[in-house]
Amino acid sequence: MGAGGGRHRGAGRAGADYTPGWSRMTPQEGTEHRERMRAMRSPEECEAYRAQHHEQMAARARERGLQALPRPRRDPCGALKKP
Repeated sequence: MGAGGGRHRGAGRAGADYTPGWSRMTPQEGTEHRERMRAMRSPEECEAYRAQHHEQMAARARERGLQALPRPRRDPCGALKKP
């Protein structure tokens, strides 16, 4: 098994590769976001939260005069989708 031992198989993912605006979050926010993503159990729940979070980070970027957020490099909810 890879790093992490598969503890969160099936859960949504969070981190710099999955979460646009990751660098704009405080460490506390990052931890809370990661925990929430790991608790996801359905693609619909994950996508709804992901869209809400993306809008929050985009608003934060606009308030600070920063560039718009890119799309995630990887699908954070992909592990929840059935093949």
